[in-house]
Amino acid sequence: MQAVLTVDLGAIAANWRLLRDRAAPGLVAGVVKADGYGLGAGPVGRALLEAGCRHFFVAHLAEGIALRAAIGPGPMIAVLNGFAPGGDEGVGLLPVLNGPGDVAAWSAAARAAGRRLPALLHLDTGMARLGLAETEVAALAEDPGRLAGIDLRWVMTHLACADEPASPLNAAQAARFAALRARLPAAPASFANSSGLFLGPAFASDLARPGCALYGINPTPGQPNPMRQAVRLEAPVLQVREVPAGTPVGYGATWTAPRTSRIATVAAGYADGYLRSLSGRATGILAGHPVPLVGRVSMDLITFDVTDLPAGAPAVAPGAMVQLIGPGNTPDDVAAAAGTIGYEILTSLGARYRREYRGA
Repeated sequence: MQAVLTVDLGAIAANWRLLRDRAAPGLVAGVVKADGYGLGAGPVGRALLEAGCRHFFVAHLAEGIALRAAIGPGPMIAVLNGFAPGGDEGVGLLPVLNGPGDVAAWSAAARAAGRRLPALLHLDTGMARLGLAETEVAALAEDPGRLAGIDLRWVMTHLACADEPASPLNAAQAARFAALRARLPAAPASFANSSGLFLGPAFASDLARPGCALYGINPTPGQPNPMRQAVRLEAPVLQVREVPAGTPVGYGATWTAPRTSRIATVAAGYADGYLRSLSGRATGILAGHPVPLVGRVSMDLITFDVTDLPAGAPAVAPGAMVQLIGPGNTPDDVAAAAGTIGYEILTSLGARYRREYRGA
């Protein structure tokens, strides 16, 4: 018996259309890095393409090459971590230039090729990760020849605190981005991420880059989630046993039955991305009723206390499916129990699940 991960491509497409309408007249890309946030970049990319998406972002070169094979020629695929000139093996990817060295390498490659080469330019406005710092933008402004040969398709930055609308860093980044762009050759801007699309007109741009919201994660924490849920994860019961009061369950004997209890052992664990930090904190849903996870999450197995299922609920037996993620138990809910974020829950989903895709 095997756990089943169901991905609703129709929900992902609907989420993209909602964000597209919110961003209009700007364009909206689809961020499908980390294998489409753990859900399958190929199927997700094709669903977004069918919905009308024509701009995609991945993190690594290999992801871009695989996505191009999945969605075919035409749509823009940008690689956020960049790559060396020629590294895309001729499949038409765009690098994001994250520092002066990237700019120099791409300009030199353009001179060698005798033609302009397309790229995106990343400006750091408050993350202190990738992107050109203010002094490096100033150097480009003083010597525009450094950009010679580069077809600058977009200038982008990334919001650090978009999911915290009251953070002063949001407005500060918007102001810095506008000031830095003004020093560079004119090019379209790419700004808002998922949460940024909900911050207001000051964060509008020519191309938004939502990721998590496409997959149902709430881009407005603390407010009702405007996105449709796209993921259901169910795992089978392997065994049900009755244990007397005082019986420890699982590694480390961290939970002991306080009474005679019925324990269902379920086929999922941290090897499947069901995080160990969920030990003793998560809830599954069995036949429509919540059941607490007891004991530690182990590599391949988890245990639920099914003692308190109400009268009239179906009898629990091997083969019954426990919902680990789904309606009433969203990625954000599971993340809260694990002390993390929905991004980690989705991108941790393992390869042992049987994956089923609902059409877009």
